[in-house]
Amino acid sequence: MPLLYIDLIEGRTPAQVRALLDAVHEAVVEAFGVPPRDRYQVVRTHPAHEIVAWDTGLGITRSAQQVIVHMVSRRRTRALKEKFYELLALSLSERCGIDPADLIVSITENGDEDWSFGHGRAQFLTGELT
Repeated sequence: MPLLYIDLIEGRTPAQVRALLDAVHEAVVEAFGVPPRDRYQVVRTHPAHEIVAWDTGLGITRSAQQVIVHMVSRRRTRALKEKFYELLALSLSERCGIDPADLIVSITENGDEDWSFGHGRAQFLTGELT
């Protein structure tokens, strides 16, 4: 049940944002095997001057179409994370025309005690979720 924050430079249409969210979700489901209904996404749009994402010495040139994905999730293996990065870049490229160079991903891991999905309970700890 990853929680995804997706930061974008403003200017996309609602249909473009929805296609992007669908592409991200597709990669999450395929890479991590989460149920399709486990979908928690928050989009934040910014004026171009509010996102600074330099190339870190990798020779990457970014455009105004850049996408920054921050995932908060239970622990995943290195192999699953690498699979996710690849699938996400491919999905965004194929479904939304986003250059893989415009994708930045960061994952923050947490544990079962760090989640509550409502009613003031930690459902992973109470056994309501596994």
